[in-house]
Amino acid sequence: MTEIKEKAFAKINISLDITGRRDDGYHDMVMVMQTVSISDDVTISVNDSGRISASSNLRFIPGDDRNLAVRAAKRYLEEIGETVSGLNIDIRKTIPVGAGMGGGSSDAAAVFRAMNRLFENRLSPDELEKLAADVGSDTAFCVKGGTMLATGRGELLSELPAFPDCIFVVCKPEFSISTPELFKKIDSAPIKAHPDTAGILQALDEGKLAEICHRMYNVFEDVDDRRMRTVREIKNRLLDFGALGSVMTGTGSAVFGIFDNRQAAEEAERDLKRDFRFCYTARPVGKMF
Repeated sequence: MTEIKEKAFAKINISLDITGRRDDGYHDMVMVMQTVSISDDVTISVNDSGRISASSNLRFIPGDDRNLAVRAAKRYLEEIGETVSGLNIDIRKTIPVGAGMGGGSSDAAAVFRAMNRLFENRLSPDELEKLAADVGSDTAFCVKGGTMLATGRGELLSELPAFPDCIFVVCKPEFSISTPELFKKIDSAPIKAHPDTAGILQALDEGKLAEICHRMYNVFEDVDDRRMRTVREIKNRLLDFGALGSVMTGTGSAVFGIFDNRQAAEEAERDLKRDFRFCYTARPVGKMF
């Protein structure tokens, strides 16, 4: 039985801005995105089942077309005009679900990379990235990874200088936040402030970690939602332990702080783990290819 293993790395939003609403119902986004070392393990196995399905260590993860990983495998085969006798995608989850860290998108991206290896790199990196955008905006980023500026609905990507070395402390509350719900709320009231994206890009060019951190911002944090109180609590605790900056990723609910001191990062992680089960330290990860 042919088996291919691939890491599915999480993503975080260094900044997230919304600049308008589009005629197609999506929003125009401007985001600085970064791959981090928290990962799921994805294994693709060719079998004789006659179907493409997924399995996972989490029971609530769907095994059919509701799973982005299954849709990614089918979309890849459709694109190259091939069939298989059967395929199982086994996903060992570590990336927290409903965290704003692109867990499902990163699994789908790993499937795209693994399928391309299975079929001897039939598609170029650019073709793979374009194909991934058909499955999801974040999937386009996750398939290549690294440090990127994402615009449009998130599928238009521009490569940025590699993120400076640092330690991320990521903490997710027990609750998740509905992405459609937050978009509805942000549409109902003016956005109070916007991130200094240009300043972040300049700081990345110059490799100045502290300057990047001082400019991080996510417009969703200003949404009128009681759960943002917990987001603010986590941010304040990370800053109290010496984070250079802290921000919510995506539509939440995970929050991260950036540290240049490993001991301080580990102390922050230990402190937050007393109250929040999902706490991790991570490092920046470069592009996949």
